[in-house]
Amino acid sequence: MAAVCAIAIADLIFHIYFNNRYGYFRDEFDYMACGNHLAWGYVDQPPLIPFLIHCCRAVFGDSLRSIRLIPAIASSFLLVQTALIAREFGGKRFALLLSAITVLIAPQYLSDGSLLTTNCLEPNLWMGCSYFAIVAIKRADPRYWLWFGVIAGIGLEEKYTIALFGFAIVAGLLLTEQRRVFLDKWIWIGGAAAFLIFLPNVLWNIHYHWPFLQLIHNIRLEGRDVVLGPVQYFVQQAILIHPLTAPIWISGLIAFFVSSRLKPYRFLGWAYLICYAALFAMHGKNYYLAPVYPMLLAAGAVVIDFALNAGWRVGLKPAIAVILLLSGAHVAPVVVPILSPDHFIAYLKTLPFKLPVMEHAHARAALPQWYADQFGWQEILEETAVAWNRLAPAERSDCAIFAQDYGQAGAIDFFGPRYGLPPAISGHQTYWLWGPRGYSGKCMIVLGDHRARLEQLFDHVQYVGDSPINPYALETGIAVWICRGPRFGTLSDFWPSFKKWR
Repeated sequence: MAAVCAIAIADLIFHIYFNNRYGYFRDEFDYMACGNHLAWGYVDQPPLIPFLIHCCRAVFGDSLRSIRLIPAIASSFLLVQTALIAREFGGKRFALLLSAITVLIAPQYLSDGSLLTTNCLEPNLWMGCSYFAIVAIKRADPRYWLWFGVIAGIGLEEKYTIALFGFAIVAGLLLTEQRRVFLDKWIWIGGAAAFLIFLPNVLWNIHYHWPFLQLIHNIRLEGRDVVLGPVQYFVQQAILIHPLTAPIWISGLIAFFVSSRLKPYRFLGWAYLICYAALFAMHGKNYYLAPVYPMLLAAGAVVIDFALNAGWRVGLKPAIAVILLLSGAHVAPVVVPILSPDHFIAYLKTLPFKLPVMEHAHARAALPQWYADQFGWQEILEETAVAWNRLAPAERSDCAIFAQDYGQAGAIDFFGPRYGLPPAISGHQTYWLWGPRGYSGKCMIVLGDHRARLEQLFDHVQYVGDSPINPYALETGIAVWICRGPRFGTLSDFWPSFKKWR
């Protein structure tokens, strides 16, 4: 474990060093904006990440390294969690090291450590649940189910998909001899703890008529996400966790069903299969399943260590570790901004596979979406400031800046004070719930709309210009308009029509 902790510290230093190479990520603006409006829920997420980033900014400031400190720590801690699970499975020294290395090089977990997203804590919380389920069984101490429930409740306040994992664990227990745990009070107490921790967000959702369910429904109707076939879905799972680790986690999955040593934990194998089938059937994005793999990697590492413990095969252990580390170093620039954008584009041509595209709109970008959405924001701000400076001082107190999405609006909220800009308004996601912020609508700076539509809404529409083209950005060349004389009455009256939850 000392060696595993050393690897985890090296991983933390690696992320802290490289995580300020590009710019702020689109979703990070959303989390910071939500963190400025603390609540028990938001349209597209539970409250935990906005709360944590609110605290982190208060202590460490607004630098990229501050914003991404939480994911860097979480990614590094995942290595330790996976090794601890391998140890509970009976793993020895090499199994612990191998399990940590497989997590270290996995592209998805490297990405989780580089950006603030709701994905960054998700593997830690899923594996926290797994760990306490494992020790509850192994040590025959049902009180650990209380901690399973606590972690699950916290996980529900971080991202709703852990509900599927919790359901899959319960189903896995019912499908195996471990179903006897339901005869003990502690698993029910754990379930009650999870519900009580999650209850404030449930009440928030009830109050606002279940915004997240409306959002998911609208996304599916729009057909925004790329739908994968069965072969593509499996292949992308292997790519996200690293192709060379696929034999390890597949071995771990099989071992849950055939190994006498891992038979007590067969419910974890069923949990994986249930999660896989459910997410594939619901056309979930490829990375939605990523939080489940550390427990399979831990089990696979134990199996492989045991298989290599005799004769000449012992000598394969260091070779396996070195090959994995070298292949991880080769893939790391895909998800960690080690290279400049131009060098990265050239580097992409050397890869033996194409990077997954999760939304149709992302296919046009020169960079993958997780990089492309870190560019273009300053250009949008500068063009918005040009429009703001054209206003007469008397107009500015009642001139709203209307953005089309939370990326634009969040960037204005974050960078705007440097340009003398007020907070933005938008109909996108939670910004719609925050309303028009008291603006009348008599004067509005509008980003990214079309003249024909705007002339239907306003008497006077003035084109200011497009934000300068950034060749690396997804959002670039955004038109900026000054609009006066609304034809829709007051902004408050017309606000319901601006709702855009998709």
